[in-house]
Amino acid sequence: MPVLPGAEPYRHEGGEVGVLLCHGFTGSPQSLRPWAEYLAGRGLTVSLPLLPGHGTRWQDMQLTTWHDWYAEVDRELRELTARCERVFVMGLSMGGALTLRLAAKHGDAISGIVLVNPGNKVHGLAAYALPVVRHFVPTTKGIASDIAKAGAQEVGYDRVPLHAAHSLRRLFRTVDGELPQVTQPMVLLHSPQDHVVPPVDSARILARVSSTDVKEILLEQSYHVATLDHDMERIFEESWAFVTRLAPELVAEGVGGVGGAEDTGKGSASGG
Repeated sequence: MPVLPGAEPYRHEGGEVGVLLCHGFTGSPQSLRPWAEYLAGRGLTVSLPLLPGHGTRWQDMQLTTWHDWYAEVDRELRELTARCERVFVMGLSMGGALTLRLAAKHGDAISGIVLVNPGNKVHGLAAYALPVVRHFVPTTKGIASDIAKAGAQEVGYDRVPLHAAHSLRRLFRTVDGELPQVTQPMVLLHSPQDHVVPPVDSARILARVSSTDVKEILLEQSYHVATLDHDMERIFEESWAFVTRLAPELVAEGVGGVGGAEDTGKGSASGG
């Protein structure tokens, strides 16, 4: 199936500091494209993959599980660690959960993580019905474009495939058990007004990780897809400040060589 316009993966070859960006459930790289381009513009090597089953049609997602989504970001991380001296991982929503699992599994190979409205649990009674209902009802209403900013749109599915939602629930439960293994420096940014992931998810993550270098930031003007919302520049600036604090010498070298770098990946983000 052809990829939806704007949902293409993105890669930028920069300096010795690499950043892996992980998009959310039923979303696409478009929701993180402005963030990726901001970091690339500062000389970083950036990878923003399209997760399997995403960015085409919801029927394709029915054939995938969280193991497929995690395998993709794990592969991209290994490529970055082979290419770069320092690597950071950042994610939105389910991408935040994938980021946490990478952090738990890869340890010191990851220098720091940035989470934006990370998911930790599928809430409500529907979550407990998923194991059975998914065999009779293929989809429910979509969750894309929870954005306060007028005119901003997320490229994502208008339906949530329930087989995939059931797998997402399993991912969250797996990651929740691994949170004490997360020790890296962390910035967690979350929106008090989020209609997809409640603030309690961020609170639980903060309470369970073993990281000691932790910064929590409230995104007062944004909804769930804050990377395309009013607080997007705040997210970009805080993540850049985080990277420069933890890898100052390498970042300075990368910025000095920005001119020769090239992007790969097509399409531009809407709503940015």
